[in-house]
Amino acid sequence: MIDIKDLLKNPNKYRDNLKKRNWQEKDIAIIDKIIDLKTEINNLIVQRNHLKETVNKLSKTKPDNETIDYLRQLKIDLKKIDDSIEAKTSQLNDYLFNLPNIIASDVPLGKSEKDNLVIKQWGDIKKTDHQYDHIFLGKKYDILDIDRAAKIAGSRFYYFKNDLVLLEFSLINFVFDFLKNFDFIPIIPPFFIREKYYKGMGRLAADQKEERYYLPKDDLYLIGSAEHTIGPYYADEVLSEKELPKRFLGFSSCFRREAGSYGKDVKGILRTHQFDKLEMFSFTLPEQSETEHQFLLSLQEKIMQALKLPYRVVLICSGDIGFTDYKQYDIEAWIPSQNRYRETHSCSNTTDFQARGVNARFRRRSGKIEFIHTLNATAVAIGRIIIAILENYQKDNYIEIPEVLQPYMRKDKIVPPAK
Repeated sequence: MIDIKDLLKNPNKYRDNLKKRNWQEKDIAIIDKIIDLKTEINNLIVQRNHLKETVNKLSKTKPDNETIDYLRQLKIDLKKIDDSIEAKTSQLNDYLFNLPNIIASDVPLGKSEKDNLVIKQWGDIKKTDHQYDHIFLGKKYDILDIDRAAKIAGSRFYYFKNDLVLLEFSLINFVFDFLKNFDFIPIIPPFFIREKYYKGMGRLAADQKEERYYLPKDDLYLIGSAEHTIGPYYADEVLSEKELPKRFLGFSSCFRREAGSYGKDVKGILRTHQFDKLEMFSFTLPEQSETEHQFLLSLQEKIMQALKLPYRVVLICSGDIGFTDYKQYDIEAWIPSQNRYRETHSCSNTTDFQARGVNARFRRRSGKIEFIHTLNATAVAIGRIIIAILENYQKDNYIEIPEVLQPYMRKDKIVPPAK
């Protein structure tokens, strides 16, 4: 997904980027490996072209036996060079696919989420004596069953029941109704993806492959977000400049192994292997992608404000930013039972990184063809927003439903089941 011509011209730009992302020196050496490999490939191509030229000249003559033997050897040499070019090109592509996107100059430097920069806070945090967690509330109101899900499917799964099912669909309908005013195309994408396009989206690089569920018999992966199959929608196509921007709002179930997170958030539904999510995805002109990024973030905030959930906006630092991201914001909702903010939304500008990976391009009015810029942003991650709603809206013996969702739920509260 990296422009190798730019890398060869400005290798220090890519070395510096890896340093900002806290790569070790031994791993940053991948830049030198790429340069060396590309040089070797170019030299082999020169040799191959020279041999082909010789073969073509000799083939036009009336060859004697000695020339025929020489031609036969040249063809053997050509085959060896072709095989070498193919092997080295494959290795080069592997190196390139494991290089992350260049990050923006205003991304704060840091090593972990502790170094992320809080840029805004909204809403009042209300503390009461009855701040139970969503697990307790789920049992009390008979709307969430984690124990039986663990029996049937294992840990990090859940059953939604009764009013929680209605709350999920209320959230979905509210968000679709809200975002249709901003030219989003509703879409339900495939939940499976071929390796070629998953790799092109930058979601199988580095340690990300461990996060994916793979079905060997079908040679398909389960997606971790609607972004993963909306992003390749225009793969190997060329749009016209006047068609952009194109905005999609996708619903999908998401599947993640949560590799490396064992021991973290093991209780409840904050970090699960399967969850539902609505995702915004934009295809836009390069010169408009930063404006589009701020636009998507503003929509996320409007959704949170409509739900009246306290939140903060965080600019992600260089050590925590996503592999594919040029710049990333997170929105974190206040979770009373944890007495802290937890991430519910991400909002990322990937510039031309993913478009380059899936070969999604557009034609300028001048006729010039360029790669599209792509952006992705959570509209609502159902499980996490439900946690925030249950815990922030709990009362003495009922859970209030956010006012904006009441017309969809056709009620204003969730009450305990009748005994």
